[in-house]
Amino acid sequence: MSEDRIFTIDETLVGERLDKALGALIEEHSRTFAMHLIKEGYVTVNGELNFKPAYRVELEDEIIVNERPLSPMAIEAENIPLDIVYEDDDLLVVNKPAGMVVHPANGHYSGTLVNALLYSVKNLSGINGVKRPGIVHRIDKDTSGLLLVCKNDFAHEGISKQLADHSMHREYFALVDGVISEDDGKIIAPIGRDKKDRFKMAVDLMDGKEATTLFHVEERFNQYTLISCRLLTGRTHQIRVHMDYIGHPIEGDPIYGRNNHLLYQNGQLLHAFRLTFVHPRTHKEISVEAPLPQHFCDVLSILRNQEN
Repeated sequence: MSEDRIFTIDETLVGERLDKALGALIEEHSRTFAMHLIKEGYVTVNGELNFKPAYRVELEDEIIVNERPLSPMAIEAENIPLDIVYEDDDLLVVNKPAGMVVHPANGHYSGTLVNALLYSVKNLSGINGVKRPGIVHRIDKDTSGLLLVCKNDFAHEGISKQLADHSMHREYFALVDGVISEDDGKIIAPIGRDKKDRFKMAVDLMDGKEATTLFHVEERFNQYTLISCRLLTGRTHQIRVHMDYIGHPIEGDPIYGRNNHLLYQNGQLLHAFRLTFVHPRTHKEISVEAPLPQHFCDVLSILRNQEN
């Protein structure tokens, strides 16, 4: 732990939310970071814990902050090569290979993208804590493609807002089972935790959260279809669940669909190929692309050869 930091509320902050007041008092940290400190018990008001971020501070309230450590030593930095396709002082975009977990979790404490980032990147945002430094969104272990990483809290908050209002566009390629006759489609089906299997998500018309996926047919084969997808929402496993829901599960998916790993057995053939966002500092639109990985191209080559 770092040393305690003690503040006394004066007239300029009376009536402000506790998290906003701390964001003003601790210049190097954001209001969002202050909110996490409060919720995790690192903040006392007049010697008492368990205050909510929305608490309205009063004159001469004594606030003590014992900041949680953000040292990367909590997770080992590992010399794992990264395919960085865009980088500046605020953020970077990584082309993640299939098979790599984004951040440490049960059963995956090394070899993750975060382990690699801690070795290669000097500064990472701390909003999501020591286990997910810089991580503002994620893609599944066996999904390849683009992931945006934030180097500071300012960028993190800006990108988080774009994720929340769906102005950040994420586009994918997927090879699905069956031939889709329509050239374009829009799937609107709420998604929630599968009530029969907690490790799966499912379309839940009663209790699920809003989820919308757009798709466009790129190429048709005898028994498969290559599509591009754009997420209008960001639910867990959204494309995988939606495509299975309409009867076209993603080839290789080990969780959704049946008998859909005849061409590929190492996970779903899903690739995040384009990421479009507005830079939080320059306000310029940035669009980054990543080509299909070799294993995906190899499967498409097999299908194209079968057509001839």
